[in-house]
Amino acid sequence: MNITVEISMYPFFEDYKVPIKSFIDKLNTYKQLKTSTSATSTIISGDYDYVMQVLKEMLAWSYTEHGRAVYVTKFIPGLTAE
Repeated sequence: MNITVEISMYPFFEDYKVPIKSFIDKLNTYKQLKTSTSATSTIISGDYDYVMQVLKEMLAWSYTEHGRAVYVTKFIPGLTAE
């Protein structure tokens, strides 16, 4: 099964652009994902199990690397973004 996830990151820092860019850059290293970034969110799409594993790894990495942040997500099971 495929899934599409829209994710927005809101770091607890005045200089919020650095952790957001870092998060997006690292997310783009996962070549099995389709990604699309806009001004307010990033959309990732792929195999359900793989996407969930990537999100788990990314949230842990982000917390270790940059500290706390709020993530707003939308999950659409069964959809692969174009």
